[in-house]
Amino acid sequence: MGELLWAVIRQDDNGNRYRVASCETREEAETVAGRFEARGLGRLYTVEKIDRHRVP
Repeated sequence: MGELLWAVIRQDDNGNRYRVASCETREEAETVAGRFEARGLGRLYTVEKIDRHRVP
């Protein structure tokens, strides 16, 4: 398995953000985000590049 470079982020109604998936490619992350959105729960999902240099 390669390096996980893309994150799927869920934002709730209060503006809190959570990483719900990590993927190797942007395309894979967009597919995952689309699957979550298709569930119709009314949440916002975005795809973001993972910054390996960011301190948690």
